[in-house]
Amino acid sequence: MLNHQLPPDTQAILLLCASFSQNRKTEPQPLTLSEYNTLANCLRLQQLTPKNLLEETAKKQLLEMIIPLDPNRIISLLERGMMLSLAVEKWTSQGLWILGRSDPEYPRCLKQKLQHLAPAILYGVGNFELLSQGGLAVVGSRDVDEEGLNYTDYIVQTCAEQGIPIISGGARGVDQTAMLVALNAGGNVVGVLGDSLAKSAVSSKYRHFIKSGNLTLISSYDPDAGFNVGNAMGRNKYIYGLSDYGLIISSSVDQGGTWAGAVEALEKIKTVPVFVRMQGTIPDGNQQLINRGAKPFPEMPFNRPLQELITDVIAMDQDALISIPHSEIDLTLSPQTENELKPASENSEIQKDTPVYPVSQTIYEAVLPLILGQLEQPKDAKFLAELLQVRLSQMQDWLNIAVSQGKVKKNKKPVTYEVNRDISLLSFISNKH
Repeated sequence: MLNHQLPPDTQAILLLCASFSQNRKTEPQPLTLSEYNTLANCLRLQQLTPKNLLEETAKKQLLEMIIPLDPNRIISLLERGMMLSLAVEKWTSQGLWILGRSDPEYPRCLKQKLQHLAPAILYGVGNFELLSQGGLAVVGSRDVDEEGLNYTDYIVQTCAEQGIPIISGGARGVDQTAMLVALNAGGNVVGVLGDSLAKSAVSSKYRHFIKSGNLTLISSYDPDAGFNVGNAMGRNKYIYGLSDYGLIISSSVDQGGTWAGAVEALEKIKTVPVFVRMQGTIPDGNQQLINRGAKPFPEMPFNRPLQELITDVIAMDQDALISIPHSEIDLTLSPQTENELKPASENSEIQKDTPVYPVSQTIYEAVLPLILGQLEQPKDAKFLAELLQVRLSQMQDWLNIAVSQGKVKKNKKPVTYEVNRDISLLSFISNKH
């Protein structure tokens, strides 16, 4: 259990971001995560941290700082010291703890995978060390059928037996089933809640497991907050951020939290492989997620440790996407070509869609099938450069050529690239256009 004495940085973050169950219509309104990130960046530029806002000179500093936020609103938030004291006393009396993003105990995986989307504050109960163990995220529809629940039961039983923690969202249906089955089988579980943390912390179905150290419940929202659709959706990325892999038991198409969370993980988080159940009666959403880049989960019953089977699926998937082995492509550049591919200044015309550097046509034609194989789903240039182990500027040149030739389409906000569906990929590869 964490010490109830909060570090100064965490105190300041709570003052800035916590609601303390106040009326949402009253002022001042706590900072959103985006607003807090903006303020934190401004402080960092001046070599300050949130705790510096607790000093007597903070008011004057804020009024003199150039920030895209109302300094008087920030000052009013920082003056809620009494509300903070009462709230922390209440939370700690309920057995809850609080972690700020600057605390050493804050799960590093959230900051690494989510970066600026990592929550500024985490409220929790139970063994906070479970937050850093990774594991398998198991999520699905609230209205899952019996077949889906039986599948969930088998998967989480296996995970408990093999020491793989379960991360889920606590909602009825798949999430709650996964958590309770894993706990009753002796496994470790992290529940990422979108509401009612304080109520769940004393629930009879969870109390024993919290006490035994097998269950940790967390939320980035006020511990007393009730259900809110936005919060339920918002907590999905934290489930994936705490996990090594994600498994969708059942999902609808284009609706519901399970679908939204899976698409967010596939398109934004990207570092967490997303699997879907492809046995039995398969919901339409599961198949559509496969089309978006998810992977079929290993078929049960398992004949080897689940961790090995998952690793094999990921390896095979990567091999299937890359149509030409790296060993067959010579990416070694001559000194002249290496010099030609050096990036121009930030003000150069490289920002345009058309290439401005001479690029070896032979190399470009060799690597283009690999690039196109990865662009069935939108990817950014950095991802592709790391995958092929080339410099970002070199990858950008190849993408610019492909865009100018109409073979790749460039998306904006965020900037990503995908295969131009108007051109036959197979035709292009065979004819080497």
